[in-house]
Amino acid sequence: MKPSAYSAASAAARVPAQPGAADAHRERDVHRSGAPGRGGDRGRGGSEDRARGAGEPVGAARGEHTHSEPPAPRPRVVVQRSSVRGQVLDALRTALLSGELRPGEVYSAPALGERFGVSATPVREAMQQLAVEGAVEVVPNRGFRVVRRGDRELAELAEVRALLEAPVWLRLSLTVPAERWAELRPLAESTVRAASSGCPATYAEADRAFHRAVLALAGNEQLVAIAGDVHRRAQWPPAGAGAGRGRAGLIADAHEHTALLDALIAGDQELVRALVGEHFTGAR
Repeated sequence: MKPSAYSAASAAARVPAQPGAADAHRERDVHRSGAPGRGGDRGRGGSEDRARGAGEPVGAARGEHTHSEPPAPRPRVVVQRSSVRGQVLDALRTALLSGELRPGEVYSAPALGERFGVSATPVREAMQQLAVEGAVEVVPNRGFRVVRRGDRELAELAEVRALLEAPVWLRLSLTVPAERWAELRPLAESTVRAASSGCPATYAEADRAFHRAVLALAGNEQLVAIAGDVHRRAQWPPAGAGAGRGRAGLIADAHEHTALLDALIAGDQELVRALVGEHFTGAR
């Protein structure tokens, strides 16, 4: 028996039973040994006790003797590092879509961290995610360079989106009832409001939400995830585009959503095919 287990078991044995407390002592003995009235690691549950020592709290690491220290108090607020990283990631995406972070420029994690009031670590983690998404590239010992987007790359992404989404939209137009399409009306209208704001980042989020809801009707989670990733990549502005498409371009794109939804609700297959082809012609 380990020294700490021995001390705990011996101390428990020396404590005189209080009137009316016999059941509590038996319950503690069962918890420690796996058998009524037996302490230490000689009980039937001895394999777990031998690993951590009788009397030590469940989950104590092997070799860590807790002795009689009181358990640490639970923090009232659990700070989750992922939430900080997520907030920084959202802020960086907004800065990219608005043109605040310019294509071709290199930005260091410490400098961006100072700007956002956080350490460099969550900024670096967020930038690594953006590198996976194709928005930035790592520059060793310097930071991250915003990728310059060319017309050819955007055209290729638009083609991939069309190959992924257009056939699904057309198939769904034949199987999804009108009332299900009508349920997407609020999302389509939210894209119009977002476009009217003129903020590319706000519109990008509303645009993805609408397309994600349409594709979700197919019941294929992999399709939703892959198409969503390509959609996000297609939204990064090209080099020299500043804030990307202007307000008029965003509004025109948003109205394509409402027109498509109207045609889907009406069951007008010919119009649906024409509008789907038009919607996926360029980068959206």
